[in-house]
Amino acid sequence: MKNWSAYASAAWLVAFVGWHVPFLFGWNPFHGEGMDGAVFHAYNATLIGMAAVGAVVVLATVRPWGRRVPRWLLLTPLVVGCVLLVLRGVPGFVEFVAQVTGLAPAGLVGLFDDDVAAPTGAELWAGYAINLYFFLGAILLVPATYRFWRAPGRGTAMAVPGDDQSL
Repeated sequence: MKNWSAYASAAWLVAFVGWHVPFLFGWNPFHGEGMDGAVFHAYNATLIGMAAVGAVVVLATVRPWGRRVPRWLLLTPLVVGCVLLVLRGVPGFVEFVAQVTGLAPAGLVGLFDDDVAAPTGAELWAGYAINLYFFLGAILLVPATYRFWRAPGRGTAMAVPGDDQSL
């Protein structure tokens, strides 16, 4: 199945939405500070919207109905999503490796600030899971985007006479 990365990216994005929607209704499994304010809810709603749109966009790259959408309208959010996931996922993975190997038990911030304590228990494992989840998102979305970028030109909603690439 040559489109596995697009489908896996869509599944990753749907899981992201599924994890974040309960936060809008007050679920706070980490008991973190600031997770009940209006700013957090606006930020979280923005993330949910971006991920939901991202799931539709990445599926549009491999489904027949996506051929009706102009290529640039799919490629732009895919590239933005890749940049965001790489910027979040790669440093998170580096921090995970640094913590697991003992190079930086308090994480990357702990290297520069001695007041930062090394996380333990649920906080440690939650940090590992979140960092690895974002890295996985980058690993999935980057090849899906690259594959779409490198694909032969696709049609748009406007049919061009004599052009068998349209619709």
